[in-house]
Amino acid sequence: MGLVMRFRGLLLCATLLVSGVSSASATMRIAEDRGGQIGQYLQAFGMLRTSGERVVIDGNCLSACTLVLGIIPPSKICATPRARLGFHAAWMPDGEGRVVTSPMGTQALWNIYPNNVRRWISRNGGLSRKMIFMQGRELNSYIASCEQPSRSTKANTKAKSDRRITTGSIRYERTSSASDRR
Repeated sequence: MGLVMRFRGLLLCATLLVSGVSSASATMRIAEDRGGQIGQYLQAFGMLRTSGERVVIDGNCLSACTLVLGIIPPSKICATPRARLGFHAAWMPDGEGRVVTSPMGTQALWNIYPNNVRRWISRNGGLSRKMIFMQGRELNSYIASCEQPSRSTKANTKAKSDRRITTGSIRYERTSSASDRR
């Protein structure tokens, strides 16, 4: 199982590299991402940050996917009206296959989230086994709405080259400039 997950993470990274991550004009759309291993997301979002690409959250971004908030600069992220972020404590299977909370993984999540997101998490029950959701206007107080892009985003919209990548639980979709303003 661990080897399969590592292979999926390496496959994601290789796919990002081969597909031209170096193009700072592309847009990555995250949709219906249920999360996964923290390390894979750190790697994928680290590469995405280096690329300078814009990230559109369009649908569920749950669990480790929410690390996007602490890794990608806020000026490079926007959320559509369908965006919903889900936060919970990290977990792992114990020796008998039962799910147990991982204090080290949970602390890693906490350390990566920006301070304003940490405050929101604390106000809403903290990182526990129960998923807490941020969406709608509340989400747009932390992430810009794709409906109202910043001036710099408007000026660069026509130059964007958009694409889609799907690997494992991380789903990135190719988008057109017009669809980014839905």
